[in-house]
Amino acid sequence: MSNLVIVESPTKAKTITKYLGKDYIVKSSFGHLRDLPKKDIGVDVDDNYSPTYVVDDEKKQKTVDELKKAAKKSKYIYFATDEDREGEAIAWHLVELLKPKKEQVKRITFHEITKDAIQESLQEPRDIDMKHVNAQQARRILDRLVGYELSPFLWKKVARGLSAGRVQSVAVRLIVEREREIQAFKPQEYWTLDAIFNKQNARGADAPSDRDAGTLDPKNLPEGHFIAKLNAINGKTLDKFAIGNEKDAKKIFEALKESKYTITRIEKRETKKKPSPPFTTSTLQQDGNRKLGFSSKQIMRIAQQLYEQGYITYMRTDSLTLSGKFLGDAKSYLEKNFGKQYSLDKPRAFKAKSKSAQEAHEAIRPTEAAQDPDSLKSTLDPHQTRLYSLIWRRAMASQMPEAIMDNTSVDVSTKSDKEYMFRATGQTVKFDGFLKIYPNLQREDILPELSEKEEVNLAKLDQNQHFTEPPARYSDASLVKALEEYDIGRPSTYAPTISTVIDRGYVERIENRRLKPTDMAFLVTDILVKHFETVADYKFTAKMEDELDEIAEGKLEWKKSINDFYQPFKKNLMEKTETLDKKELTEEKTDEVCDKCNQPMIIKTGRFGRFLACTGYPDCKNTKPINGNGEPEEPETTDEKCDECGAPMQFKHGRYGKFLGCTKYPDCKGIKNIEKGTGVTCPECGKGEIIEKKSKKGRTFFACNQYPDCKTAFFAKPVDEKCPDCGSQLVFGPKGTHKCSSKECKFSKSAE
Repeated sequence: MSNLVIVESPTKAKTITKYLGKDYIVKSSFGHLRDLPKKDIGVDVDDNYSPTYVVDDEKKQKTVDELKKAAKKSKYIYFATDEDREGEAIAWHLVELLKPKKEQVKRITFHEITKDAIQESLQEPRDIDMKHVNAQQARRILDRLVGYELSPFLWKKVARGLSAGRVQSVAVRLIVEREREIQAFKPQEYWTLDAIFNKQNARGADAPSDRDAGTLDPKNLPEGHFIAKLNAINGKTLDKFAIGNEKDAKKIFEALKESKYTITRIEKRETKKKPSPPFTTSTLQQDGNRKLGFSSKQIMRIAQQLYEQGYITYMRTDSLTLSGKFLGDAKSYLEKNFGKQYSLDKPRAFKAKSKSAQEAHEAIRPTEAAQDPDSLKSTLDPHQTRLYSLIWRRAMASQMPEAIMDNTSVDVSTKSDKEYMFRATGQTVKFDGFLKIYPNLQREDILPELSEKEEVNLAKLDQNQHFTEPPARYSDASLVKALEEYDIGRPSTYAPTISTVIDRGYVERIENRRLKPTDMAFLVTDILVKHFETVADYKFTAKMEDELDEIAEGKLEWKKSINDFYQPFKKNLMEKTETLDKKELTEEKTDEVCDKCNQPMIIKTGRFGRFLACTGYPDCKNTKPINGNGEPEEPETTDEKCDECGAPMQFKHGRYGKFLGCTKYPDCKGIKNIEKGTGVTCPECGKGEIIEKKSKKGRTFFACNQYPDCKTAFFAKPVDEKCPDCGSQLVFGPKGTHKCSSKECKFSKSAE
């Protein structure tokens, strides 16, 4: 009689089958087979929060029947689902569905899908951990109670189709509050003076015309030249806003042009740079977003694929530990391929910062240290290769020596009565250490050989105007970091949370993949913060996560935790349902008067933003778009003629932004799309122009206007320039850069 092994995914089943003999049959459950019902709350709050689980899908029921049939023919049933709470719950649900004999049930887990790990787990089966199952049930039921009871309140008081969630609402609040910081930001002017100096025997040293203001190009300096910034006047260090206007900058500029300069101080200091620890779920999402441009959801999907194919260890973890076998293999690989100087005598250990680091036994790492990225290029697709490379390099670098840097600081001062001091800093790598395989993006300024009291020439002087910038909108990486800092959510929740708030219309991705809240996000967040503090409060949400951890550790009874949250939540919800008026929540009075019926107009918030609406509705259905200040935007009539009736068309606003609509609406409903051009000719067909578009989910992208004949598209705005390395189109990158659109090319340069 054979043994049955059940996992969650067919890919995982296929990989495990390679390592087991003929005595084992491996089948997939395709994830959860039963769950709370989709069309009913599924939780009996009057019966101590008893959940009702159902198999509400024909395909899932077919899988259940197949597994039951296989189970009847098996001696033992090994439930080999993932080792986190979700995996433990899937295993428990499978036991409840299959109803095997107690002695048949064998729960096994492994942190990596390798032959040794699987064989070892078969020798050490255990019982299903009901503490972890109950923690998962508590999370699921809490989220169901909030979603199913608070969402109808929002439908009734705000708009149909809205949703609220225990973690998603806090994530939206973070994004909304950041946007309000940006809106309230007032830029402050400041000026800097930058100079290029050169040694007296350097090429171009006697070029006085170079002293005129101009653009400094630090990447193309002749030999013997270096850049320095004005740092102090008469011994007083300048703060950021010391030179606040053009008049002050020009006065200093004129004084500096004719001055003589001498090296007054040189300081050299050796520093060491330590490698980062191997990836956790959070740091993988942050680095994958920053360095590869992948979304959190995309990163976790690709990581899941790599794990199921046996290339990396389990990707939902807070741990920073690496196994002894991997440490030994990594040391051998590094010594063989780079030399003994690139390995450590004693493995480097890291301590997890998160107090909840219990989800798995190890950090994310390659299953085999010797399996470098180049060896898998023919096996993995380009996305998988890039993420695997990031994981492999980070894990291997964590076991390499520190990089040793020489940091040099040089002060250059004037010889006049009023002393002006410039400071230049440079960095050179004495020993690259871990940077050999995991280089950072830090630019190295290499200074020429200089000596104190040496006179230098001023080759160029530049005065630059700057303005302070508002805080940046969240990216996937920075939002994950913020959620982690607030202790909100856990490794498995970050990616689905971001995906959910976008899918529900609270947040949209804009240029450079930043997250911007919609008008509805502002409205709903304000309602939740004011009237449902427990749902939107950072500390309370973090406290609930701590309680779920305590349930998983057996320190707290799960139904008590639910009850302590639900009873005050329900009482408050009933009170707010009775006392809050929809108009008070969603309408703002204005001085505008309807131009069709002369009744007052109000500002309302709909699913697609704020607008002016007549209070005479439904007798008068007049509406008008408004700008960010709540002021009406009169429809602008264009020279474009309607294809339906020939009447002039005007700009109008809809779900996907501006469009052209017939002025005779509603008698004529002719519309046309507006092309927002970029001025970039399509690099593929050479005929069309790359224009800005919106996806069905409101995401901005850029595509050829000859679609469907040409399907060229970019997720970042293109630059009218080709990559010098590979010839692909350049696009706008982060932090004022232009980068190559090809995922295989790493070219990037400053946009200036």
